[in-house]
Amino acid sequence: MEACRKILVSGIAALNLNVSEEKIDQLLSFIKLIEKWNKAYNLTAIRNREEMARLHILDSLAIVPHIEGKRIIDIGTGAGLPGIPLAICLPDINFTLLDSNAKKTRFVQQVVLELKLKNVEVLHCRVENHHPEKRYDAVLTRAFASLSDIVKLTAHLLAGNGVLLAMKGQNLDAELEQIAAKKSVISVNVPGTDVERCLVRIELPEEAEVR
Repeated sequence: MEACRKILVSGIAALNLNVSEEKIDQLLSFIKLIEKWNKAYNLTAIRNREEMARLHILDSLAIVPHIEGKRIIDIGTGAGLPGIPLAICLPDINFTLLDSNAKKTRFVQQVVLELKLKNVEVLHCRVENHHPEKRYDAVLTRAFASLSDIVKLTAHLLAGNGVLLAMKGQNLDAELEQIAAKKSVISVNVPGTDVERCLVRIELPEEAEVR
């Protein structure tokens, strides 16, 4: 895992994040768990651990400066991305990781147990069926759906001043045109890769508005 460690250390430095050795060890343990479970559970198409370090871990951590609030839900978390890397590096924030795939939530629950993450709750259900007692400060998604579908499916989860943070690729003009709410597009650089990423921040009115 030494190559992965070097990738993470240099990438985290490039992102100007303050991440302890202990947290880097946890991130490496997470990669090992993905690699181990991937054989049976098909968690991710990426099989190479160095690529996982770049395209899963650093990709997730690249949005740390833009995380808002103390209660965040990661919709369609899959193998725990971006929720697990963020929860490791932001222990003072509570993360709920939701997915409708039972195998994937079983894996994520195992990660939470093995890494002893106290700030993570895992939910196996469809997003439209989740009605929390207390709404979230932010809804986070990564490669989940189109922006208009994300707004429709998740608006009921957000507190009054909550924000929707959608991790996307580039060329979003058509999707952005479908959103009438206040929005901004933040360019995101993932160290060690040439992938084009951005984070779409959407402020929804009390009743989510989609044209």
